[in-house]
Amino acid sequence: MTEAPTSKKAICLEDLRRKILTQEFEPGSYLEEAQLAEKYEISRTPLREVLNQLAGEDYITLHKNRGAQVAPMTHKTMRNFFVAAPMIYAAVSRLAAEHATPAQIMQIKDTQLLFRKAIRDGNAAERALMNQRFHEIIGEMADNEYLTPSLRRLLIDHTRIGMTFYNPRNQTLAAQRNVAADQHDQFIALIEAGNADGAADLAVAHWELSRAEIESFVTPQGMTIPLGTAPGAMTQRGAS
Repeated sequence: MTEAPTSKKAICLEDLRRKILTQEFEPGSYLEEAQLAEKYEISRTPLREVLNQLAGEDYITLHKNRGAQVAPMTHKTMRNFFVAAPMIYAAVSRLAAEHATPAQIMQIKDTQLLFRKAIRDGNAAERALMNQRFHEIIGEMADNEYLTPSLRRLLIDHTRIGMTFYNPRNQTLAAQRNVAADQHDQFIALIEAGNADGAADLAVAHWELSRAEIESFVTPQGMTIPLGTAPGAMTQRGAS
């Protein structure tokens, strides 16, 4: 039976996804079941069903006798993320161009409008979520049961990483946001035209834009601090 969109259980599920993606619940932190049950006004049984679904979607890990842990982001996770991302994004985009339906193309166009609005409004959380949804729809277009789980996990971490370094005051990042939005428009055009090679190539270019943003945050330019005059230097010059 399909869960009603307005049910407390459905609201809980969607809100927990959002809080994890926007890092309101930090990677590696534990969720308190009693607090969640009280907040969302649901009993332990439907809450555990929600947690089981989130675990199946790789948002959390369930530990016996320890509860639900938000999926951590370790050094190993990050390394594997950088290795896998371009391959998965390219493969999914290629398949999307081959299999997208008119209804899915309309859906991704609507999501793109919301993505651009979030950029204009300076809403970091909504921008990250709409970007995640945009690429999630591309995954739905690809319709591949082997790639979909990998893409889903990739998007969870990509969204969380984006929330970590996003700074609307950084003019370079702001310009890159507009480039990313333009590339989204190109994705739509290529997928709608059925251009599989073009979509795959664009996916790699789109990833490179994200990778450059992440690297600029992780390895920023060092601060230049004047060291001043060495102690005794003025005295020595005056004595000569």
